[in-house]
Amino acid sequence: MYINSYSHVSDSTEILDFIRLNGFAILVSQVEGKPWATHIPLILSKDGTELSGHVSRGNKAWRNFSNTEVLCIFQGPHAYISSSWYDHENVPTWNYLAVHVYGNIKIQEGEELLASLKALTDKYEKHSQKSVSVEGMSKSYLEKEIRGIVGITIKITSVEACFKLSQNRDDKNHAEIVSQLKARGDSASVAIADEMVRHRKK
Repeated sequence: MYINSYSHVSDSTEILDFIRLNGFAILVSQVEGKPWATHIPLILSKDGTELSGHVSRGNKAWRNFSNTEVLCIFQGPHAYISSSWYDHENVPTWNYLAVHVYGNIKIQEGEELLASLKALTDKYEKHSQKSVSVEGMSKSYLEKEIRGIVGITIKITSVEACFKLSQNRDDKNHAEIVSQLKARGDSASVAIADEMVRHRKK
């Protein structure tokens, strides 16, 4: 993806933390010679070298995974930036956080698939009052459901990260953008304002 010099992120710890926090991804592959997008949650391994998840067996994307590179897009908050907020003439823009992960897929089977399902369920059920678990499901029901999915592991080959947060603005205009975003009040605008402040302190 295109990344301005000021919005490029190279801190591997920050990038991996971002992926873990924004785990619902767009998996871009090829089906019949055309781009194909699959929206799925992905789990990052502890060492940050692999992603794992699963797709519906009805999704024909999995039949084309072998020997092809895929792209996983992880996106954080984003917000419109009005040029009316500047003290000079300029054009509107958009602030956002995004990470692109490239890798090669292999199909999961057996215990590997089961472990992946456990990790995914445990991650998102931990805050539920009456959490469910893979271990708590009946064997017959779990086996039936597993037949309807295809587990995948993506070996990461490269990563690109872009956090476009008005880093190119002077302190006065930067502060005004933050103020206007917070005044707008929607969750995405407030989140971008908070990220702008956090990154400005670095």
